[in-house]
Amino acid sequence: MRVAVAKYPIGMPVDFDAFARRQAACLGEAKALGARIAVLPEYLSLELAAGFAAEVRDDLHASLVALQPLRQAWCDLYRRLARELDLYIVPGSFLLEVGEGRYRNRADWFAPDGLHGWQDKLQLTGYEKSSGVIEPGDALHGFDCDGHRVGIAVCYDVEFPLPVRAQYEAGVRLLLVPSCTDTAAGATRVRVGCLARALENRFFVAQAVTAGEAAWSPALDVNTGEATLYAPMDHGFPADGVLAATHGEALWACHEIDLSALERSRECAQVANDRDWPAQLATPLRRWEEAIPLADGMPETEQVPETA
Repeated sequence: MRVAVAKYPIGMPVDFDAFARRQAACLGEAKALGARIAVLPEYLSLELAAGFAAEVRDDLHASLVALQPLRQAWCDLYRRLARELDLYIVPGSFLLEVGEGRYRNRADWFAPDGLHGWQDKLQLTGYEKSSGVIEPGDALHGFDCDGHRVGIAVCYDVEFPLPVRAQYEAGVRLLLVPSCTDTAAGATRVRVGCLARALENRFFVAQAVTAGEAAWSPALDVNTGEATLYAPMDHGFPADGVLAATHGEALWACHEIDLSALERSRECAQVANDRDWPAQLATPLRRWEEAIPLADGMPETEQVPETA
């Protein structure tokens, strides 16, 4: 199946209808490229704040409150586009109120048959923590796509190997990563996280990013990075792990993901990080020896506790 990931330039839609027209055009382009899955970037819902009064859009808390009445229209829009385009869609993320003024950074999954699922962001960045109103999710979910298992890791989540490993062990072979980074360092961290997870689990990773500048938004002000599709660095795949990436003004990176070939390639792999994962738990690192100065009546080395 072909997977498309967006390098999405943040705009200033005047209202939800303008936003919806742009989404239809962007996702229509992904469909024209032959995509079966299309991934938009994290925090996409905050683009809707451009249509709010200046005093609202300039304030993250006020923007989150004002976004909530648009949640149903958001879901209806992507559910309709998934059906009309026969496309699986991850429309970035929506900061959804979950009670008592608390919000979760939720990445939705819309299927052509009307199925709607989601994955909440599990790890919060410093910015999200400092907001005082965003809370982490508490569960991992998987999604079926044409007989294959797909998972989502929202931006920072891809930098943590154990939850992603749990997704792999639950059958996920394609990980979708809606992201938003405002510095070169942040973009590098997410890119390295994607590469590392593709290596460890020998599966595909697809990252979407925000692009451009939005001085009007406290969260989307500056955006950095390239949308990229990653593969294991092994037989049959690119040596640098990059299947496709955006360049310049390109909106989409799109590439065929052959999950059956991925499974077959495990038999001739140069390395097998996925299968060798349990071995790291039984290494000599459970105990180490530290050299100490020789003194009367003392051995040349002394066993030290694991916590040393």
